[in-house]
Amino acid sequence: MRRVSPRRVCAISIDLDEIHHYHAIHGLAAPAPAAAHQVYDCALGRYGDLAAAERIPLTLFAVGCDLSRAENGRALRAVAEQGHEIANHSFDHWYDLSRRPRAEMHSQIARAADAIQAQTGARPTGFRAPGYVMSDALYGAAAELGVRYSSSLFPCPYYYVAKLAKLGALRLRGRSSESIASGAEMLLSPRTPYHVGQPYWRAGPGLLELPIQVTPWLRLPVFGTSLMLLGPELARRLVRGLARESFVNLELHGIDLLDASDQLSELAPHQFDLRVPVERKRQTLSAVIDELRTLGFGFARLDEVASSLQ
Repeated sequence: MRRVSPRRVCAISIDLDEIHHYHAIHGLAAPAPAAAHQVYDCALGRYGDLAAAERIPLTLFAVGCDLSRAENGRALRAVAEQGHEIANHSFDHWYDLSRRPRAEMHSQIARAADAIQAQTGARPTGFRAPGYVMSDALYGAAAELGVRYSSSLFPCPYYYVAKLAKLGALRLRGRSSESIASGAEMLLSPRTPYHVGQPYWRAGPGLLELPIQVTPWLRLPVFGTSLMLLGPELARRLVRGLARESFVNLELHGIDLLDASDQLSELAPHQFDLRVPVERKRQTLSAVIDELRTLGFGFARLDEVASSLQ
């Protein structure tokens, strides 16, 4: 692991949530077999190719239960061998993990770490909570298990309102989602790296939190979904709003390099970004990376940034 300066650094991370997690969000039945593993079978390779072409390191947050499939484990091991960081996204991706008993929090973090270590030979040091929902207890459990940093908070009011609206619309249609919303107090948390206190949205002596990127002042979302829907030129403009930042934490999902043609036509009516062709998504990511370089940013893994900040 290289040691990097936290000044003018961008970390790009990808949550490798498999397709069944999205069906759970939208209250849908389990995906068809042809669609079920497209994140590992298709998107992960595309991200690997993009990283090689752009010469950038990635941080990949893996869900432990998804690694029970041998093909997924091999695919994750291959990207780890290319020098990318593999981090912990819990074992079952329970959206309400932050509200579970402390013993279940411990189990979900530890089992995912075990599964990742079994596939890659390295124990993950970073953690991201499912659905961006944290609690004091979950921060405590992560710290007790040796997690060195969290990258879980998304203090974006627009995303928060959109999530509440989505959950409300599903209820009106008689469908239930496994997703939950955090408390509104999360929006009070810093938008730049900080050590958490109690309550966790205030600074203190606890675990290092690397929040997911929002713009200064307006706190507009700068993450995969918004970028893919904007397209290359508008995404560039959004990224220019980060010109004075010293650290950019750009979070993507595996599904951000998939589209409806990847056996996902059933999910596409509910997941709008699947209607954007993969080639346009690639162009958008390349444009964003180019814009960040123009602004003077280098690229590092999240564990490297965390090490430098600590």
